[in-house]
Amino acid sequence: MFKRIIFLTLICGRALLSTLNAQSPSDPARYVRPLIGTARMGHTFPGATVPFGAVQLSPDTDTIPYSSDGKYNKDVYKYCAGYQYADPTIVGFSHTHFSGTGHSDLGDFLLMPGTGALRLNPGTADRPGSGFRSRYAHTEELAEPAYYRVFLSDAKVLAELTATTRAGVHRYTFRDTTKSHIILDLMHGIYNYDDKNVWTFIRVENDSLVTGYRQTNGWARTRTVYFAMKFSRPFKDYGMKDFDGNKVYRGFWRKFNQERNFPELAARRMRMYFNFDTRNDQQVEVKFALSPVSTANALENMKAEAPGWDFDALRRAGREAWNHELRKIQVDALSQEQLINFYTSMYHAALMPTTYMDVNGQYRGLDQNVHQAKGFTNYTSFSLWDTFRAFHPYLNIVSPSRNADMVQSMLAHYEQSTLKMLPVWSHYANENWCMSGYHSVSVIADAIIKGVYTGDPGKALDACVQTARNRFYDGLGEYIDRGYISADRNGTSVSTTLEYAYDDWCIAQLAKKLGRQDLYREFSGRSSNWKNVYDARIGFMRPCMADGSFRTFFDVLKTDGQGFIEGNAWNFSLYVPHDPTTMISMMGGKRRFAAHLDSLFTMHLPDEFFAETEDITRDGIIGNYVHGNEPSHHVAYLYNYAGQSQKTQARVRMILDKQYHNGPDGLGGNDDCGQMSAWYIFSSLGFYPLAPASDSYSLGSPALKRAVIHLDNGKTFTVIANNQSPRNVHVRQVRLNGKPITSMMINHADIIAGGTLEFDMMK
Repeated sequence: MFKRIIFLTLICGRALLSTLNAQSPSDPARYVRPLIGTARMGHTFPGATVPFGAVQLSPDTDTIPYSSDGKYNKDVYKYCAGYQYADPTIVGFSHTHFSGTGHSDLGDFLLMPGTGALRLNPGTADRPGSGFRSRYAHTEELAEPAYYRVFLSDAKVLAELTATTRAGVHRYTFRDTTKSHIILDLMHGIYNYDDKNVWTFIRVENDSLVTGYRQTNGWARTRTVYFAMKFSRPFKDYGMKDFDGNKVYRGFWRKFNQERNFPELAARRMRMYFNFDTRNDQQVEVKFALSPVSTANALENMKAEAPGWDFDALRRAGREAWNHELRKIQVDALSQEQLINFYTSMYHAALMPTTYMDVNGQYRGLDQNVHQAKGFTNYTSFSLWDTFRAFHPYLNIVSPSRNADMVQSMLAHYEQSTLKMLPVWSHYANENWCMSGYHSVSVIADAIIKGVYTGDPGKALDACVQTARNRFYDGLGEYIDRGYISADRNGTSVSTTLEYAYDDWCIAQLAKKLGRQDLYREFSGRSSNWKNVYDARIGFMRPCMADGSFRTFFDVLKTDGQGFIEGNAWNFSLYVPHDPTTMISMMGGKRRFAAHLDSLFTMHLPDEFFAETEDITRDGIIGNYVHGNEPSHHVAYLYNYAGQSQKTQARVRMILDKQYHNGPDGLGGNDDCGQMSAWYIFSSLGFYPLAPASDSYSLGSPALKRAVIHLDNGKTFTVIANNQSPRNVHVRQVRLNGKPITSMMINHADIIAGGTLEFDMMK
């Protein structure tokens, strides 16, 4: 791994480092490091994109298959985002990616420029000359918001990428004029396996325009993406190779030689190539627009967003789009590294969900029909098990209109669902059912309670209630009947029970706001179900059997097979964000509870207790506290409820320092579509949404000297930390608009009204 200062030099240049200070600039994009991520789980690196863009155009560094010899290939987990910093080769540039997820899909429409002999397979990293992949060096690589550049040393091509919301734009400078070509890989994908590609259709419209679509069966089982690809200069000829081998049935298309210059192609697995006549250092640009609906819409998207061939103008426009997003919070940081970490976190928190509709408002719905978004932008890729915690609450402050559109997108999903379920983990007109709970109700309730979503709140409540009453979903019927999910029937019985209880509390808060006392009583009662899996004899949540007894075999340190998902009993036993006061009382009172938290942060968790769980790594652990996985993100703030707020302050600052760094391996866990980064932003500002669907935030210890949040309503909310330093982590006093705060909380209305939150810091 390169040392941190070397990596920064690659991105910024050594001279620039010596001149930058810790003041928030007018061009905050210069402080963003797109490559900051986690090596084991795939870098959070969509390369060239604009905020919440449908196109996430990035280099992919290998083609690891999902399975090997019919078994899951554990190494594929490293390629969730497609890019690995340590890899020596690039196989090409694909147009769709997830940002730091623990599972994956996408990687659509990979382009790769080349020279010399044409090879239509990627080859291997140890023998890059055996295929179309190319070696590269980080010293010849530049990554910044809306722009990526790398020199492909084997291909002898300088590749540059930028993007609009719905189109990726490539600029390839060919340094060697021998047999220049561009490969379009229609088989490539992330988490690939032999049956993932369902079908591909291509039309070569003329000597510079190609259209088509791709259908895949992956995490999303019925996903169709349409495209239009336009070259800046005519190709002289083209061809394809069908990798399906001998087909039993070929129809009467066998009359034609479809491998050379044939304009209408269809196959399950194919790659295409386009040959060009280029002089030395001559450029070929490619515009590649996507659509969820049709090739005609893809062309319309291209014409609307990238009508000409001014690559540099599009790059500048993309950068300005990022600066517009990043200027929403202006900060005065303690250090250069802190400034970079903060704006990189804001960058990560504006990558997903992604826009999922064409410029004309059309999109493909969960029912696979074409719908028209009326009065809102439709979004996709909701990693709700992660993002309900801090990411969506963050948007409620900095981008409330955008989050309102996301809520509307979730409600549209519900309307199109035959199962009448709000999204669990949805993307590209599909529900993939990943993870547990029904946390869209948290996002919806939080947005309505905070006045962000002003559509039809009654209809939204009905959707939440219907989702929570669907007995067929993941043990929900048993949960309704017994008040818990039994370990006899469900491997994550405890954590799912805890998550349902919190979600039910969210529904209760929404019902209360809307005056639905019947629903408030029902779901308030259900929100106490967490008590049914608490074993007071040992002081931990524990799997409960159908007969009401606790499971005999149980290990509070182990993560696998103990009734929890991506966490152990030490971490998940603290997951009662909606009722910490009762939880603390049941766990022995404030003093005993604080000592329990102390043990969590200071004990040692040997590797053997999380070895089977690929989502948890040593990098994301402090003691036995697992910050790299989201169920613990509220835990440091629980000291406030135990009467020891100074420990909240110290723990928060410690986590900020230990789990977020400036470098290619700078995150303690996968970013999970912005959740890890939203935690950083909130905690750096000095407050955190302990229980979304409440209108309050729990106070911590701000890490910045000053921050100004520019609100959508034209007002500003300023956070000031007097006597701030890396060592001054404790808070002597907090004032809101000059008046002392004694509750260690502020309300959402306090923020949105504008004003000043002032912390007096001490050692």
